[in-house]
Amino acid sequence: MRSVEEQLQTVIDTAVAPEPIRVALTDALGLRCAEEIVATKQVPGFAQAAVDGFAVRAVDVGGTAGLRRRAPEPDEDDAEETRAPQPAPDRALPVVGEVPAGSQKPLRLQPRQAVRVATGAPLPTLADAVLPLEWTDRGRKRVTPQRPVRTGDFVRKPGDDIQPGDVAVRQGTVFGPAQIGLAAAAGRDKVLVYPRPRVTVMSYGLELVDLERDPGLGQVFDIASYAVAAAAEEAGAEVQRAGIINAEPRRMRETIAGYVDKSECIIITGAVGGSGAAAIQDILRESGEIDTTRVAMHPGSVQGFGVLGDERIPVFLLPSNPVSALVIAEMIVRPLIRRSFGAPTTKRQTVRARSLRQIESIEGRRGYIRARLMRDSESGEYLVEPLSVLEAGPTHLLAGFAEANAMIHLPEGAVQVRPGDEVAVEFMRQRS
Repeated sequence: MRSVEEQLQTVIDTAVAPEPIRVALTDALGLRCAEEIVATKQVPGFAQAAVDGFAVRAVDVGGTAGLRRRAPEPDEDDAEETRAPQPAPDRALPVVGEVPAGSQKPLRLQPRQAVRVATGAPLPTLADAVLPLEWTDRGRKRVTPQRPVRTGDFVRKPGDDIQPGDVAVRQGTVFGPAQIGLAAAAGRDKVLVYPRPRVTVMSYGLELVDLERDPGLGQVFDIASYAVAAAAEEAGAEVQRAGIINAEPRRMRETIAGYVDKSECIIITGAVGGSGAAAIQDILRESGEIDTTRVAMHPGSVQGFGVLGDERIPVFLLPSNPVSALVIAEMIVRPLIRRSFGAPTTKRQTVRARSLRQIESIEGRRGYIRARLMRDSESGEYLVEPLSVLEAGPTHLLAGFAEANAMIHLPEGAVQVRPGDEVAVEFMRQRS
């Protein structure tokens, strides 16, 4: 029997990463950047207003020059407001124009004048600050400052965000909303990304019928392939579910061969356990290497793994039991998908938690117990409630898995966990 670590290492070593492709920036969300995106222009390209207000010279509204380099927020704390010099009552300034955002008309500010500006509007020449609308009497022809500003206040200076030559998005970074914005700021409408690995999920079993048919006597719905396909997609793969494989050998060969060239990973549920699985394993061995050594884990010890074709595409053989298949998908298949995707880590976060119930495990096998993870609101301590334990009922039922937001990891030597004992718990996808 092979250890979990040995199986994982065997699996990870076969990871096939898709070649980088160029996509529209609008399609890059969630993908990993395959290049360094370097800015060629400064952003912003001109001095612009950070808020709606009036472009002024700070000295004309009771402020001082050169004391501030960053733009404050209009609601900065009152202590600063108290220390700042207050404008005199006769400081009303004539409003000599208005500049909207996007204006390309140059405007020059004279001493003791103000120009109404919108957020993002270019500052008139000689203006060195923006007086927020909230800090004035909102006059239209003449405006009276109610608080002073200093040089640079509420102004976005040229190059404040990005300078030419700056790396806007680094290689290996996952494109989120901010990275999309930075790439756009660098003027890129297309970017080079690592695509999601293509995972094909199919199922095998003479007893299986697809969901559009009613199962007859001795038949069951093909549940495992649907569940595993969803798990692969959640891990970051581009998933294609190929359905139930025809049991006729020639059709079986054609089906498998047709997906090898367009997949970075193939998963076949129902391909281990039972005498019927031997037929598909024999056909897989014609074009690759297949190993069905048991793995020291439960559930899911019965599984197979190998590679197919000249490109040595990884192939997983999973049981038809959906719970066992999902545990293998989470603990063995997911790390390979994450590695193929170029993720910096293949593991989820793990914490220590106090078990609320007794757990029985199998000696010599690592236990994976689906569970509900909670946190004490007062102490901050993690608490975990097992949802499937050997002494409490069947471990093969899928309903318990649906309630789980975590997985308890029990080492091979932990035969029994008592209430109150600490266990390692891995976060899973949170239920909404």
